[in-house]
Amino acid sequence: MPQQDRLERVTDLLLVLLDTTRPLSLREIADRVPGYPEGHDARRQAFERDKALLRGEGVPVLTVPVEGEDQQGYRIDPGAYYLPDLGLDPDEQAALNVAVAGVHLGEPIGRRALTKLGVDSESPGREAVVPLVELPSSDLLPALSSLFDAVRQRASVTFSYRGAERRLHPAALRFRNGHWYLVGYDDERQGARTFRVDRIESAPRLGPSGSAVLPEGFDPDEAFRLTPWRFGVGEEVDVDVLVDGAEAGRVVAELGTEAVHEHRDRGAVVVRLTVTDTDALVTWVLDLLDHAEVLWPAPVRQMVLDRLQPLAAS
Repeated sequence: MPQQDRLERVTDLLLVLLDTTRPLSLREIADRVPGYPEGHDARRQAFERDKALLRGEGVPVLTVPVEGEDQQGYRIDPGAYYLPDLGLDPDEQAALNVAVAGVHLGEPIGRRALTKLGVDSESPGREAVVPLVELPSSDLLPALSSLFDAVRQRASVTFSYRGAERRLHPAALRFRNGHWYLVGYDDERQGARTFRVDRIESAPRLGPSGSAVLPEGFDPDEAFRLTPWRFGVGEEVDVDVLVDGAEAGRVVAELGTEAVHEHRDRGAVVVRLTVTDTDALVTWVLDLLDHAEVLWPAPVRQMVLDRLQPLAAS
């Protein structure tokens, strides 16, 4: 049977089961819903598939014992299917519209929910709401659900990132500038690390529940705050920053020994940072005053010089 015929049949089945005041036998359903096969066995199989499809979509199809040859009847309780009238006043409806429009999920789920609540988000005269942020759909972030499970279960997680396998004790997921970030403690690198979820290159593999062990006093918000150059939307670029001996100890303590690319004389170090927000990186370098210098790449070094020129001229 063509797919379109089945969709029409399932739609008709839904309407018939909602409209009846008593359970209908399969024989009665076949009389009212066009498209079911003539033979009993084939008709039963087709109906069971349709019933499973409706239930899979959340439609409460009830199976009720009935008298007679068929012994079973079917109906949908409208009270369980339809949402009750929530009695929202115009201001409450407007607030719901703002909430749904303000965070765009990349899918029409929110709009469909408003329709079920009787809120017409596109009615004439209603002011359009500009989305504040867009969340990628679940199809774009297959790792996100697993990572939420890892945080909830306190399970260690392993994944590939920038071509290397990483094992993390996850502490939290954070959202900033339209992207999700995983924050946790990296055993091998001996420090806090932040990973942008949509750049994880493999499906996360979770360890046993409770296998994530965080250092005492570990603060994911503090770890998240310490790397502002990671939260941009640009492509990742490696930047080498020379930090002199006066600030090297503090910087390495914050970034972890993994960030150290080279040791220099008098305690100085060159740290290599993966950057997606060069403006934030430049600000961080300038906050270190004359204790830090961008060595490479040239465009980022020039950004620092351009920021310093007005100060030098004043």
